[in-house]
Amino acid sequence: MRRAGLGEGVPPGNYGNYGYANSGYSACEEENERLTESLRSKVTAIKSLSIEIGHEVKHQNKLLAEMDSQFDSTTGFLG
Repeated sequence: MRRAGLGEGVPPGNYGNYGYANSGYSACEEENERLTESLRSKVTAIKSLSIEIGHEVKHQNKLLAEMDSQFDSTTGFLG
């Protein structure tokens, strides 16, 4: 997240970045960007995994329904 107008129109010096040293502020911002990208990739991986789990659950439910139907017909045949 970036702040609008940060340091714009202010002459260079101690007040240009609201008292933050240029190197310290940019290092912190770079670390935030890196951590944000890392979090984004983790969220994407979890989303993908949850979608795959959903597909697997649907497939397993279909197999269970088929087995139930086969057991019912076998029960009827034996009865």
